[in-house]
Amino acid sequence: MREPKTIAVVGAGIAGVTCARTLAQAGHRVTLFDKSHAAGGRMASRDSPFGGFDHGAQYFTVRDPRFTLALQTTPGLCKPWSANTVRVLDAQGRVAAAGLPAREPHWVPVPGMNALVRAWAQPLQMGGAMHLSTRVTRIEAHGADGRKWRLHAAQEQPGSEHRHIEVGGFDRVLLALPSPQTFELLQNSELAARWVQAIGQVEVAPCWTLMLAYPHAMQPGLGTLGPQWNAARSTHHRIAWLARESSKPGRDPVERWPVQASAAWSLEHFADDALRVQDKLLKAFSEVTGIRVEPVHTQVHRWAYAQTMKPLGQSHLWDPRVGIGVCGDWCIGHRVEDAFVSGLELALAVA
Repeated sequence: MREPKTIAVVGAGIAGVTCARTLAQAGHRVTLFDKSHAAGGRMASRDSPFGGFDHGAQYFTVRDPRFTLALQTTPGLCKPWSANTVRVLDAQGRVAAAGLPAREPHWVPVPGMNALVRAWAQPLQMGGAMHLSTRVTRIEAHGADGRKWRLHAAQEQPGSEHRHIEVGGFDRVLLALPSPQTFELLQNSELAARWVQAIGQVEVAPCWTLMLAYPHAMQPGLGTLGPQWNAARSTHHRIAWLARESSKPGRDPVERWPVQASAAWSLEHFADDALRVQDKLLKAFSEVTGIRVEPVHTQVHRWAYAQTMKPLGQSHLWDPRVGIGVCGDWCIGHRVEDAFVSGLELALAVA
């Protein structure tokens, strides 16, 4: 192993946590930063009085043997889900075809999608090496010889405004952020100018997600509401994906549905009021599923950067001369495994 370095990783989604933990296991001194209050990124779960919702990534598949090995470090945490029965629906909500092939298992962490990333990040958090609720705003050269890096950040304080902090002394700074945020941070910091143009060509679409709960479906004799499949892809102009949350292993049995809007519709209605989006998606959900019962719980969430439409075309960016690197699912695709591979390969290049 090379001489241990002091490394900052910015972004605690699966790419950032994979990168950080790989480098920590190699003996480096790693500090992880994220603007959110917990690790997970788009492998996210939202609590409600009726159970959780996986309102970001819905599941993952495993094709890379390195991902298989990594998952074995948390045995029993991830369970197979019968999303293999996913249907493809036409615009009227009728089943047009069987969807994803049964030969490829679909996996979900228990009790929510965020459980895997949080488990992998736990050693860093317990060691005091995570700064959550901390949004990095600028990177600058630091030290007498200018060969170290210092981060400027806005740190959220309980019951107060954001507090500006500076954290310095890093040999390496690795960014595991969505491509627009990576672009902005590099540009603001006047770093890696030759990367900025390439990253600016990456295209990432937003996604509105609707969350619905029907606790009255638990009444004796009523059973589940609507269709009997667990998940579906839809060609409805508003909806791209919907799933029965309660069909996933280790979830609360209350009938719940996360409903994800199409990329085109989400982009068109990106700036719409949340209540207007909620009403439109609820109407579309009723059209697709035939469920006309009013939900007891309704909520929407907007992901500004949800699905890669045009990737970078390589797994990561790394400049060993200055010690700056970049990773994320958008480098090669939009799958959970793409984020893992990107974070791993950047870590291996740095280590």
